[in-house]
Amino acid sequence: MSTDPTTSPSQVDLTGPEESGPAPDLPLRAPRDDARVLGDLAPEQVRVRFPPSPTGNLHVGNVRSALFNWVFARHYGGTFVLRVEDTDAGRNLAESYQVLYDSLTWLGLDWDEGPGVGGPYAPYIQSERGDTYRDVATRLLESGAAYRCYCTREEIEAREAARPKGVPSGYDGFCRNLPAERVEQLEAVGAASVVRMRVPDDDIVFDDLVRGEVRFAAEHVPDYVLVRANGEPLYTLVNPVDDALMEITHVLRGEDLLPSTPRQIVLYEALAKIGVGSGRTPRFGHLPTVLGEGNRRLSKRDKGAGLAEYRDQGYLPEGLLNYLALLGWSIAEDRDVFTLAEMVDAFDILRVNANPARFDPRKCEAINASHIRLLGTDELTAALVPYFVSAGLVADPPTPEQHALLAAVTPLVQERIQTLSEAVGLVAFLFVDDAHLEVEDGLLGSGADAALRAAHEALEGLEPFDAAGIETALRAALVEGLGLKPRNAFGPVRVAVTGRKISPPLFESLELLGRGSTLARIAAASERLGAPEAR
Repeated sequence: MSTDPTTSPSQVDLTGPEESGPAPDLPLRAPRDDARVLGDLAPEQVRVRFPPSPTGNLHVGNVRSALFNWVFARHYGGTFVLRVEDTDAGRNLAESYQVLYDSLTWLGLDWDEGPGVGGPYAPYIQSERGDTYRDVATRLLESGAAYRCYCTREEIEAREAARPKGVPSGYDGFCRNLPAERVEQLEAVGAASVVRMRVPDDDIVFDDLVRGEVRFAAEHVPDYVLVRANGEPLYTLVNPVDDALMEITHVLRGEDLLPSTPRQIVLYEALAKIGVGSGRTPRFGHLPTVLGEGNRRLSKRDKGAGLAEYRDQGYLPEGLLNYLALLGWSIAEDRDVFTLAEMVDAFDILRVNANPARFDPRKCEAINASHIRLLGTDELTAALVPYFVSAGLVADPPTPEQHALLAAVTPLVQERIQTLSEAVGLVAFLFVDDAHLEVEDGLLGSGADAALRAAHEALEGLEPFDAAGIETALRAALVEGLGLKPRNAFGPVRVAVTGRKISPPLFESLELLGRGSTLARIAAASERLGAPEAR
């Protein structure tokens, strides 16, 4: 985000309540205060936007903002706008535009207007809207709402250093009321200038839909830069201009952007006076900060902060979005797992908690596991295919035989995996040749030889070779015949045929593997134990 070079958002002080306190516990069908949320708007007039920058992997905090805006629009039957904010060319990555679109599509957060879709306010990529920003800046200057500032950075810093203690920091308005003659002189010599917004001398107060009334003292909102000396428009100009022209009614965004809100409100009001846009100042709702380890704000550099990680690990979009929704909002007192459709039905921005929310990777994983359990077998099989293709275990697309085998084993792992990628390690043994099965070192001790030989003998002539018959035969041979406890009896067989100590249910796995491969693998493991080097 570009800001005034003399005042960063962190220097702007709030003089009102920062938090509205914990949201009350409300049942699913609690009465809504739609009058406060909508004002004089009809529900279908709601227009929200998600304005990411194309800078790479989407941050999960940004995904949470996209989710809340999308759900808000869908709840009221309004419009969700995707607008790409790429005016900061130095931070943009060309390939990230498509990454952004693909990420939102994967999440299922479709947009009603925006790149690839179009709409009445196109273009929706800011770098294509330069003429609009230049025109608005000119009109702001002509109206007196903005002015040219010729102060150099050194001059500003020198005056700042000489300022008495206790005087608020920020631009001191030196050029705010320059005589016309002086402006002509500076222009005549080609003095560099930025365009600054003329901020009114009144406190700025607004009703935040999450935090309640927020007040910014006028002395803490100095005149700020809209356009750099090179003519490049800043975030402080382009974001509100686009909101006004695209008739955005509600702005739901992260708490970190709260310090920039008074500047935007000032500009919205100025734009209304010069006839730019709808003339309406959007309603704001600032979502709680997402915290990571050590109760620090989750940054892009933190593990687990990027959306791509979750997609690669095999999180379901529904599971990830469900968990992100819990970072500030809850559907009901008695449950955490819900579908996106249920969230759309129940969402109430006034129930979002203003307090920071900590990202808990373990709970995120548990929520995802719950959504995996909700899938039908065909759905889960289809979701697993890309991970088995990526691991080289099946063809792309899978052969009919491979697909049938994957579909058959899917119910065996559905209750055992937290993410889709975990299924690959659990059932890879079904998709590799017997000779290529790798057994983890140290899993088969010399004492396993007797169990393996007995298991081979018990299964060799078994008819039919199904899970029930396999279980009966192995229990008779190993538990009753050798007197082994089930763990010691079946453990060596599991390792011999799967290569791992943990696998799907053993008897069902052997049925899917088939008699030939089962016996070949048990025999190979037994031979390795009997070899001199294994002793």
